[in-house]
This record gives sequence, C-alpha cells and structure tokens, in this order.
Amino acid sequence: MSAPDMITTQVIGNALLGIAEEMGVALRRSAYSTNIKERSDCSTAVFDHAGRLIAQAEHMPIHMGSMAGLIAHLVGADLGLTDGDVFITNDPYAGGGTHLPDITVAAPVFRDGELIGFVADIAHHSDVGGRVPGSNSGDCGSIFEEGLRIPLVRLVTAGRLSTDVLSFVTLNSRLPEERGGDIRAQLAACHIGRTRLLELHDRYGAATLREATGALLDHASRRLRAAVAAVPDGEYAFTDHLDPDEPGGAPVPVAATVTVAGERIAVDFTGTGPQSALGINVVRSALEATVCYAVKAVLDPEIPANGGFFDGIAITAPEGCLVNPRPPAPVAGRTDCCQRVADAVLGALAKALPERVPAGSHSSVTYFTLAGEQGGDFWVYPEVVAGGMGARPDRDGLDAVQVHITNSSNLPIEALELEYPLRVNAYELITDSGGAGRFRGGLGIRREIQALDSGAEFSSHADRQQVPPWGLCGGLPGDPGAFVVHVRDGKGERLRSGRASGIHLEPGEAVRIEAPGSGGHGDPLERDPGAVAADVADGRVSPAAALDQYGVVLTAAGLVDVAGTAAERTRRNATT
Repeated sequence: MSAPDMITTQVIGNALLGIAEEMGVALRRSAYSTNIKERSDCSTAVFDHAGRLIAQAEHMPIHMGSMAGLIAHLVGADLGLTDGDVFITNDPYAGGGTHLPDITVAAPVFRDGELIGFVADIAHHSDVGGRVPGSNSGDCGSIFEEGLRIPLVRLVTAGRLSTDVLSFVTLNSRLPEERGGDIRAQLAACHIGRTRLLELHDRYGAATLREATGALLDHASRRLRAAVAAVPDGEYAFTDHLDPDEPGGAPVPVAATVTVAGERIAVDFTGTGPQSALGINVVRSALEATVCYAVKAVLDPEIPANGGFFDGIAITAPEGCLVNPRPPAPVAGRTDCCQRVADAVLGALAKALPERVPAGSHSSVTYFTLAGEQGGDFWVYPEVVAGGMGARPDRDGLDAVQVHITNSSNLPIEALELEYPLRVNAYELITDSGGAGRFRGGLGIRREIQALDSGAEFSSHADRQQVPPWGLCGGLPGDPGAFVVHVRDGKGERLRSGRASGIHLEPGEAVRIEAPGSGGHGDPLERDPGAVAADVADGRVSPAAALDQYGVVLTAAGLVDVAGTAAERTRRNATT
C-alpha cells in the first residue's frame, strides 16, 4: 500500500499527540500526590510497533530518555509480550528512568494478536524508600542509598494486576497508600492510551497507521538534517561547571564539543569530569534526552520530538565520566548535571549561531524536600523552585520560570498549606538577581517555608550556588542561589552546599530557598535608560544597581536624569 497523503499523515500525527496529551490529563487528574496532580511532574508518550517514539506530550524533556529506554528494553528482551500486559521499572541503569523516584509504566498494544504499538507514562513519586524521605537528596553515596530499584517486571499480566508486585513497591515507601494510588493512576493513563490507540488503528487500518508513523519519523529526520546543514561546518566547544562535589574542591567541568559537517551533527563530552561520589551523575538515557532538547531548541524548535529526530544526533561520552557513570554511582540529583549539559551544548552552539542562544539561565533544579509526621501519619512535600531564564539576543530573560530539561509547576500556596503542616512566609522575586546587560537576565525566586507542629526534616539537591549563570556578549552573570535553614526572625544559616539531608527544623523554624537568577546579554551601558527606570519601579533592579551596573542616574522621583546618565556612561566608556 502506498504511503497516505500528507493530510492523512498529519491527522494521524496529531491524533497520536492527542492520545499522549489525554493520557497526561488522566494521570494528573487521578493521581494522589501533589507532585503529580498539582506540579505535573510526569510525562506520557506513544511508540510504534518497533518501539520508536512517535508522540510525547509537552511535559518534561528529561523524561524522553526514560520512556524510550524502557521501550527499547521491552523490544529487545525476550519477554513474550502478550495482550493486556503492563510493565513497571525505575532502574536508571537498565533503561527504566533517570533516577529512582521516576517510575515508568508501559504497555504493549495488540489488535488480533498483532503488536501495533506501545503506550507509556512516567511520574516522579514523592518517596520510594532509601535513607532520606523523598528519596531524592544529592548527598547519597550510591544508588543503593537512594531507594528501591524496581527491575523490569510485569505489573499486569493479561489484564490481571499483580498485587504481589504492587505490594513490594508500596511496602518500601514511607507513603504506601500514596504510592499505590499514583501507580494505579499510571495504569489508568496507560489504559486510556491503549484504548485510543486501538480506536485510531481501527479507523485507519494497520497498514495506513504504519505508513503514516514512518512518514512522521522520516519528516523529523529530514528536518533535522536540513537544520544542521544551515549551520556553518566546524567544531564548537564550550565548558561549563557544576558546583564542587566535595568540601573545598574545585568546580566540576562539563565539556561539550559540537561538530557539524554537512547534514551530520555530533556532540562529544570528552573533558567532562569523572563520575562523582555524590548523586549528580547522569545515565546515558538522561544524557541523550538533554542533548536532543538543546539541539532542537537552537536549530529548529518545531521539529517533531520523535525517534526520527533523536536518532540523528551522534553522542559520545567516555565511560566512567560524570555523564556516563558506572553503576552503582548515585544519580538522585542528576537533573542539575543535565542542566549543565544543556548549558554546555548551548554555549557551544552560541559560537556557531550567536543570534539564537540566550545567556546562561538559572539551570538548576533547585529541589528540596520537607518531611515529617502529623497525627501518626508520615508526610513528604517535594518542590522545585524556578529561577531566571537567560537574557536573549533581542530581549530580556524571563523571570521565575523552569528552563531546559524540567517543566514542572510550582505547588500553589493554598494547596501546600492545606496538604502539609507548613506555612509560606514569603514567595517573591529577588531584586538584582538577573545579570545586567543590554538585555537583562531573568530574576530568581525567594521562597520561605516555616515548619509547624512537630517540625520537619529538610533535604535537597541544587546547583549554581557557587558557580553563577554566565552572561553573553558583555552581559554580566546572574546571582547564584542559596539554601538558608533554621531561619527565625529573618536570620538563618546558609548551607555550604546545595546537596544536603538530615537537617531538622524545629517548630517555628523556616527554610529559605533562593533560586539563581540568570545572565545578561550585551553591554549593560547600552541598555535603554527608560527600561532600567522601569525595572527599578517594578523592584527588579535596585537604584544602586541602576547606577553601578547600568550607569543610569535617576532622580528622586525615579525618572531618568538624561544629562547625568549620558555623562556617566561617557565617563565609563572613556575608562574602558
């Protein structure tokens, strides 16, 4: 049968994307935990009969590698797939995810005994055991400390739920009822996906569906090759750094060399630091997802995110380095390193396509967990605080957003205070945290949370608390972030590392989370003085920074002193 026409192909492509989106809605609406139902820390996808990704809902870029890795294992393993089977895993070293809290559920889909595709979803669970509540601190020494490792096993066999497997997972969590509810929500999402994929199959037939998905994959591959061909041939290198992984140590390099030759693109991470004793290591699936995100964002954001695109990028990483570790290296805080991988690739591509790449963003998954007991019940509150997006070549960066490989929402204050014995004392933008430039970097966020009743235990992983986000083309770096614990009356203790655990907050004490800002783009002395005055009026820039960093003189009323500003900038330009 000939390939379907372009319109039919696009209709099928959008239908497949609609299936993935509907799965995501079902997962969020039926989940128990705030991390999934409120913060949307989950993703859903559809794969073809050969296990190639053909549609992923617009959720988390980091999850691309997780689900693709699992389906590859399902296709490659001799598991005897049957209709009604559903598989579960979370093992980063066996294609099951990128850290243990991310549990992946996947189901093969059959019609009349023929495999027509797979549906899968992944969700970050609030606790999967381990030595720290939340199973996600950055200071564990091996993956065995981080929680329960679930091998690739059947959770459902021919439509029948294995209560033994489910009980094994829930028993190893501090929140067994919540784990059971969230896993059942994932099963429900797969059921929705299976039903919709069968409906699509029955409408168009197996041959048309296969031809259309093949055409969608080929389209993504061709579009990537065309985008790469438009980049000047060459070798572009950039090295960024993670905060030190030991007290008094040096920043840890993440080096990327992007090579473009005709329609081919390759990314080599030779020069990246060795795997760490802390949980900042990145398994291969997470590395691939991050690189694909960064390349797509710069070269052509509209390329469909499917296997045809992912297969077109060659990635090299020496075994035993930070981005290709040997087990049992810990990986809980892998997203901080993934963010630095994205920054390194973007920094390299900025040398080839400077008009398309922003300055350094906050690029930290500023994650923390507060946990404790209330009325005999354990509770765990996980959160990721947004920061600044780097200034772009033609406009300011965005304030208070997630960037790169994560896309989770914040937990609204109302839901937080309803669910947990906590109070939010402050939630605000941090003045001056965005780097100065012709275009200003976006601002970070300050969030202060107070423990009530019996207190709380704090753990975390984060980065950019010592190495700040970089500026471009003369723009200044943004401010780094910080964790401040034992806060009372505005005063507290700043942690020396963003990777911590076992810190107890007494009732009435608070923790203050300050997410990094971002870098500026271009010479600050070229910024429109009116824009600086507006930033001061909005509280984004202080009057002192307006003068010190931008050379803008303001009147007592906050208006631009035009003559004074011109004289100040002339003086500064003459001395540089």
